[in-house]
Amino acid sequence: MSPSNLSRRGLLAAGGALGLGATAVGAPAAVAHDRPHRIRTGFARLAADGYAPLAGERVGVVTNPTGVTSDVRHIVDVMHADDRVDLVAVFGPEHGFRGTAQAGGSEGRYDDPATGLPVYDTYLKSGQPLADVFTASGVDTVVFDIQDVGARFYTYIWTLYDCMVAASLAGKRFVVLDRPNPVTGRAALGPVLDRAFATFVGREPIAQAHGMTVAELARLFNGEFLTRPVELETVRMSGWRRAEFFDATGLPWVPPSPNMPTPDTALVYPGTCLFEGTNLSEGRGTTRPFELLGAEGVDRRWAEAANALELPGVRFREAYFAPTFSKFQGRTVGGVQVQVHDRAAFDPVRTGIGLLISAKRSWSGFAWRPDNWIDKLTGSTRVRTLIDAGADADEVVGAWATDLAAFRAVREEYLLYR
Repeated sequence: MSPSNLSRRGLLAAGGALGLGATAVGAPAAVAHDRPHRIRTGFARLAADGYAPLAGERVGVVTNPTGVTSDVRHIVDVMHADDRVDLVAVFGPEHGFRGTAQAGGSEGRYDDPATGLPVYDTYLKSGQPLADVFTASGVDTVVFDIQDVGARFYTYIWTLYDCMVAASLAGKRFVVLDRPNPVTGRAALGPVLDRAFATFVGREPIAQAHGMTVAELARLFNGEFLTRPVELETVRMSGWRRAEFFDATGLPWVPPSPNMPTPDTALVYPGTCLFEGTNLSEGRGTTRPFELLGAEGVDRRWAEAANALELPGVRFREAYFAPTFSKFQGRTVGGVQVQVHDRAAFDPVRTGIGLLISAKRSWSGFAWRPDNWIDKLTGSTRVRTLIDAGADADEVVGAWATDLAAFRAVREEYLLYR
């Protein structure tokens, strides 16, 4: 979808107000370290307001390499150098604050060489143990600024959730600095999690592609799921519209994790990540993770079967590749490359389901992971059992329609942008 043809003056005039809870303030002045463009992130709005919401507070920031200004300076470095904010701690999620760890890893506790600030590890911590980390750090307010990619099983939104719960237990304020959903916020798609299948890839019943920003999710978490709501403030973006993809924002893309190199990866990820739950490669160890899928023994028949489904906005190329790590490391496998040609029509979750069905029908070696990880990713046994029973894509997608409609109705209450 192309960005709208607005004039620069019109674009600047379209900016919203800084959202702090239910309070709106006037348009902020320019920030020296932010180059002009249409979208201004929550951090840009916060800094332009002189960090007023953090005045007199000892601040800790939950962030990773995506927490950058428009000129790609890290917000921790910017805040540390600014006397208007008392930054005393950093909290790193999966992959770490500076991003040195691979999937399933973190950086541990250390002092950041660039700033001298103590960095605490949040990965796989929740509840009272994480609350104890916040207490030990000495912060009054916890700030969250991480770029999400729009899928329920991407763990940063559950770092957000866990940190909100822990901040409530520790009696800390919580401020979320908003960033765009890179695959738009047009609609929620896919199955809704059954709480019986709750894990770190899905704590609460939201849709597989939630169609929300992190600030909107924080509002939803606080209003629907936290038994003891945290004292929450959200700092909105200005200029973002729900139908826009990341390339319309003018913001720099920093890979949120090692296997999320481009916005194109994020576009397909809510569907093709389901292949983590199978014996096929999801493309980790290639230059196009989640766009390349395959296994030894797969040939052109999978691409032919997938294209025969005529899924909207996407085609599939017969492809061969040799992953450098993860499944099939150093071995040549056959499969498909996902080629999205119409982003507006593309449905990543339906596409993921279609690919699972066509893989199972065209390749006799297809198998689910023995631990039924697919059930954790989809949020129940429903997808796996329907596909095993021979259901087609329409039947599988139709099976979650009622749950999805209910989630969409709740979601609507917490949206900040139109």
